[in-house]
Amino acid sequence: MGTDLISFSKVCKRYPGGYEALKDVSFSVEPGEMVFVTGHSGAGKSTLLKLIAAMEHATSGSVLIAGQNVSSLRRPAIPFLRRKLGLVFQDQKLLYDRSAFDNVMLPLVVTGHPWREAAKRARAALDKVGLLDRERANPIALSGGEQQRLCIARAVVNRPNILIADEPTGSLDTEYADAIIDMFRSFNQVGVTVLISTHDDRPIRRLSPRVLTLNRGSLA
Repeated sequence: MGTDLISFSKVCKRYPGGYEALKDVSFSVEPGEMVFVTGHSGAGKSTLLKLIAAMEHATSGSVLIAGQNVSSLRRPAIPFLRRKLGLVFQDQKLLYDRSAFDNVMLPLVVTGHPWREAAKRARAALDKVGLLDRERANPIALSGGEQQRLCIARAVVNRPNILIADEPTGSLDTEYADAIIDMFRSFNQVGVTVLISTHDDRPIRRLSPRVLTLNRGSLA
């Protein structure tokens, strides 16, 4: 195998009814890269990211993560794949009846970490995103930007080597959006591979990252 961490080869994704979200998409991402996925609404950005996380499966073609074909994974193996990934998706809801601390602890509890170690890592993740002083607050008491930072803390608490974010700044004002993107950049600078979908070209102009542009399901 080569050095690619993520590799798409002739990937198509067709939904029932015939709608093609992705058409013959091929690209690769090396360890430590920061890649932005852009395109119009409905271009296929979310679908592309969900294929990496095995939240969707390709209709044809192959999706490889560290040489492993995600599309052929059996259901019991998918949680093991996701432990390598940090996921920040629009539809991954916070638990509003639990504290910020409990929300970040959840992935570690699920994977069986000893409580004392898990608590230490949860607080380190909250500190990294600037929310350690809000650990007892429930998400409903946090601003939109703080809720997004809480999602990021939960995504990175397992120390993933790939961080994936779907429109993480979509509902935030400019100042908060810049802070969130800078947070992803800081993770990238310590070696985490980062993929971010966005329709906002401001961070792209500011950071000049590698960009994949989708147009009606095809890479432009």
